[in-house]
Amino acid sequence: MNFFRSSKPIELPKHNCVLPHALRVPSLEKLVGKRVVLASNSPRRKEILRTVGLEPEIVPSTFEEDLSHGQFEDLHEYPVATATHKAVEVYQRLVSESPEDSPDLVIAADTVVLTHPPPGLDSVPFEHEGSVHQEVLEKPSSKQDNLRMLLDLNCAICEVVTGVSLVYPVLEAPGYKIKSLDERTLVHFADNPKELLEAYANSGEGVDRAGGFAVQVPKCECLCSSIQGLGGLLIRKVDGDYQNVVGFPVASFFKFLEVLCEEEDDFLEV
Repeated sequence: MNFFRSSKPIELPKHNCVLPHALRVPSLEKLVGKRVVLASNSPRRKEILRTVGLEPEIVPSTFEEDLSHGQFEDLHEYPVATATHKAVEVYQRLVSESPEDSPDLVIAADTVVLTHPPPGLDSVPFEHEGSVHQEVLEKPSSKQDNLRMLLDLNCAICEVVTGVSLVYPVLEAPGYKIKSLDERTLVHFADNPKELLEAYANSGEGVDRAGGFAVQVPKCECLCSSIQGLGGLLIRKVDGDYQNVVGFPVASFFKFLEVLCEEEDDFLEV
């Protein structure tokens, strides 16, 4: 008699974004068998999530990301709003394309760099109060624009802000709920010579990064608390979540999932 063979085939879940090495915690266990989508084509966000055991389906958003900075009294709301538009666009598109297999959770993120963070934050000296108006730095339009950003950031402190929005189905109109968070990290630039900034801008590494500088995790290496990539040459210190600077605040994201599991009765239940 063969005890290891069954006439009934094992039915694997159609969707499973939770990898075998993931920690057995309630928030991740609730994602097993769910269709979880990351509304981003960022390899950095994908790798950060994969490292901690989550491998969502990748469906980049088509949202234009053209919101006006001027409509936000608090600029920290800007990346949250952009992330929300991304998540809603992907959710609605997937529901329309395949209503019988709609997503259980859509995750979207947007990262920007704010110059001259306000005083009162950790490591921001009060003598800077009222000195300069904050500017939103997104991806530079050219190497010359990249150099302009680096000259502005040089020997100064900037604030990396990532907005994360989650969209999931509910029974009441409009059929989905949105939950969002933002994570803020201070990055201290060293007093770099102009020649180094020019060389970095010409390298092209920062062209597709918010603020024009890259802090990244090398492929196939674990996440660590040190600066990686050529951009690390420009940075003196990071205060806060390092992974937020890389592109996704994974620790805050998982804490947020835990809160939703505990406090939202309809979270991933429809």
